[in-house]
Amino acid sequence: MRKLALACLVALTACGAPPTTNSPTPARPAPADSANRIPTSRAVANFKAVVADVEPVAERECRARARGLNCDFRIVVDDRPNQPPNAFQTVDKAGRPILAFNLALIADVRNRDELAFVMGHEAAHHINGHLGRQQTNAMTGALILGGLAAITGASQGAVRTATDLGASVGARSYSKDYELEADALGTVITKKAGYNPVRGAEYFTQIPDPGDRFLGTHPPNAQRIETVRRVSNSM
Repeated sequence: MRKLALACLVALTACGAPPTTNSPTPARPAPADSANRIPTSRAVANFKAVVADVEPVAERECRARARGLNCDFRIVVDDRPNQPPNAFQTVDKAGRPILAFNLALIADVRNRDELAFVMGHEAAHHINGHLGRQQTNAMTGALILGGLAAITGASQGAVRTATDLGASVGARSYSKDYELEADALGTVITKKAGYNPVRGAEYFTQIPDPGDRFLGTHPPNAQRIETVRRVSNSM
């Protein structure tokens, strides 16, 4: 569970990309000029410590909140070169949850609190069932727009285009809510693991603020930080 990710990071060798189906919207990447950064030995040590602290807490919260859900998190490192800092959650073909972090993100975070918060946030996506809900929304959107195009007598190509657009709109329609839900539960996981989620959420100050764009995948950074403060203060 933990050994694969840590062995890969320490040696900085290829672990390969994690097995995926579809994943919820990944953590919004930082600017591309961070893409070539390699974790220092201190960053590697921080990653080890955070995995050891956060993973068991995330699994306990998962089992307490989502009965019947696979809570055996597998943490892996995506070591593809020239990638902007990123983390994401997905599941493998057997349904086991995967939390993936690339080298640039591990190098980019400024402290253990930020890394713990990102890890808690991604675990929360799985616990809250966001992947399945996003897939359902995408399917619904595809059926609606594709069906409307077919009813109007559109060509097969136009129907396919409408179906693809509907899937995209459907998948994105609730993504801001999902991100805020993951921020809230991620705050709980981070704090229970012994880290400061408010300090961890300061990672948002390093990445572009999406504002409140129509169908944007992430909510405004200020709204996310306020969510973290509110949940943390209530604990």
